[in-house]
Amino acid sequence: MVTHFKVSGHLACGHKGTNLTSTRELNRVKCRSCRNTEVFKEARRNERNAARRAARKAKVVHIVNDWRQAWTERLSAMAGRQRLPRGFGSQAYV
Repeated sequence: MVTHFKVSGHLACGHKGTNLTSTRELNRVKCRSCRNTEVFKEARRNERNAARRAARKAKVVHIVNDWRQAWTERLSAMAGRQRLPRGFGSQAYV
């Protein structure tokens, strides 16, 4: 069954009838005539732009987990002379 795009109470392709299936959801439209109308293309563009804006707003700042720095601080906070593992700089003891 063909699903048409409904805009302001009318079908975008201009078909008329009481038994025609219609929707406002862009992904469910199957009518090729409706898909080729300017109204449908504009609605698709607006949907994509809204999705892009939402994606930009939802961008999460990635926090870099610097395990090396955290480990150095942990050993430095411990009481006594704690040895740092190889590769942690020129410090023999903290």
